[in-house]
Amino acid sequence: MIERVRVAVVGVGNNTSALLQGLALYRQSGSLVGIRRPVIDGLGVGDIDIVAAFATSEEKIGRDLTEAIFLAPNNFPRLDCDLPTSGVPVTKGLVDATEVRRVAAVLAGAEVLLYSAPSGRPETAQAYAEAAHTAGVAFINTTSDPVARDPRRMARFEAAGLPLLGDDLASQFGTSVLHKALLRLLEERGLTLVSSYQVNLGGTEDFRNLVENPDTKKQSKLNALSTADKAAADTVAVAPLGYLPHLASQKIAHLNVEAQGWGGTAVSLDVKLTVHDPSGAAGVNIDLIRIAASALRNGRGGHSAEATSLLKSPPGTAI
Repeated sequence: MIERVRVAVVGVGNNTSALLQGLALYRQSGSLVGIRRPVIDGLGVGDIDIVAAFATSEEKIGRDLTEAIFLAPNNFPRLDCDLPTSGVPVTKGLVDATEVRRVAAVLAGAEVLLYSAPSGRPETAQAYAEAAHTAGVAFINTTSDPVARDPRRMARFEAAGLPLLGDDLASQFGTSVLHKALLRLLEERGLTLVSSYQVNLGGTEDFRNLVENPDTKKQSKLNALSTADKAAADTVAVAPLGYLPHLASQKIAHLNVEAQGWGGTAVSLDVKLTVHDPSGAAGVNIDLIRIAASALRNGRGGHSAEATSLLKSPPGTAI
């Protein structure tokens, strides 16, 4: 019987709620609905245990993880599953880089550290990566803050045999994935792109944070939209994110594509996408965790090519 992956998470927000509830749901139901890869290197969707969790919210610190994921401002809905007490108390998160060793000590026994805190805090993300390196743990950066795009850090993880996956997960079926697919389709069919844009609206705390700290996220979205036609790069725009609390965990995206076909005739496409943003993250995190664990167990440090398509800004993309 394969050993379950022992995972520590940073951030006890909506994405962690979606992941934790989903793990319970799939174990109990045996369903494969919404699963991209049921098995990765022998690891099934249910072969994951959360063994540690870090947060900075005073309301969540000290609470059992299964209780903390339902505390405000979290607003991801409850899934139809029994969620037993985890036995994992939420630990006070890293405050500054001087606490790397304290965090590393808590990571004892974990194999993978999933960094799922809000984007826009690069020093914090990098400090957690250092804690993972100190503890001998694989690190996954799901945020747009540059961690895996630092060649020196990547070289250190590779030399230590520790996987470093990042940066910024590409949601299972999100705006950037859909937008890029449409732009590729234009190229494949020989149409000329005139202009294209995307608008994203959401009601989670991550959206609120990104409205206040948008810089790294905007670049990461542009990285995700890169196409073979480099000349078209200036015609693709990403509008500032909009925070609307009443949307809760739902994200609403609007896409517009203007192009020219044979003889310069006009082609116009408008798309509206509505998804639960945390579900889109969990549907990718479940794969990133198993890829990282498999690489760690097989002594493959650094970046895993298998993870590239799951990320908006993998190593080598712009910061």
